[in-house]
Amino acid sequence: MERKKKPLRTEQSDSPTSALPPPPWTELPADITANILRRLSVAEILENAQKVCTTWRSVSKDPAMWRKIDMSQGKDRAARIMCKQAVDRSQGQLIDLKIGFFCDDDLLAYISQRQISIKPLLFTSSQLRCLLIASCVAHAISGNALANAAKRFPLLEELHLFHSRVPSESLEIIGRSCPLLKSFSLGGAAPFYAKDDFVEPECNTEALAIAKSMPGLRHLTLFGNAMSNVGLLAVVEGCIHLESLDLRRCFRVNLEGDIGNQCSQKLKCLKQPDDSIADLEYHDSDSFDVEYEEGFYGCDWDYLRMTMAPLTKAST
Repeated sequence: MERKKKPLRTEQSDSPTSALPPPPWTELPADITANILRRLSVAEILENAQKVCTTWRSVSKDPAMWRKIDMSQGKDRAARIMCKQAVDRSQGQLIDLKIGFFCDDDLLAYISQRQISIKPLLFTSSQLRCLLIASCVAHAISGNALANAAKRFPLLEELHLFHSRVPSESLEIIGRSCPLLKSFSLGGAAPFYAKDDFVEPECNTEALAIAKSMPGLRHLTLFGNAMSNVGLLAVVEGCIHLESLDLRRCFRVNLEGDIGNQCSQKLKCLKQPDDSIADLEYHDSDSFDVEYEEGFYGCDWDYLRMTMAPLTKAST
């Protein structure tokens, strides 16, 4: 007698498929999720993290996430677009902004003039406390654009402009518009000098403008500035609260004698012209393409040192 084969046991086709449990990160409290996302770059959040799940997308849209925006390493048009998106998401809560080698007049105007209306409120960027621009080369950012932006940042306490030359008139407007300014940086490894910039009094126009309009400064960096001791003395006497002064690559300054003693007695920290620049950020001129105009030259520091050295003892 033939034995019947037992049918193979199979899952019932009509049995409900058990749902997968939600990923563990979706159950985290919002503050912990925000803490995690803040460790990512702006690009990582906008291009990837916010697409992971609805929870992360919701947290990434919280204006508190965008109180501090660091895009100091950005260099291209895509970075400019993401910077605008990040500023929009801050909805007026932005207090700290660092912009890389992609800033221009249009972007600066967008940031300073941006108004977002969420009835009944109107949000602007007027709460900004710290602004850093890694590249302010003249063909990208004008002195007028910087001055106009400063007028909309009355609470600004820190302003750092690298690879920059800013007209003295614009510096004075910045100083008057930002009375709370305590830390200011001007310069970088690729300042653009015209030959006439090394002649008195033109070489001191920036220093004199700072001394006149920024009396509340505690910290000042004038990297690679063409000023002489005339400008240095004006800064030391005009910025009465000054605690630290960075004069690296200011080869026309001569710190011997009375002016050097005055600086040593007043300042808690003084960096001299020949001090190392190894720790200085945004000083690598190879990080962007420099287009020199006729009659200008840039950051051959050995050449500048030799050119300025004979002038230092003659400058008082």
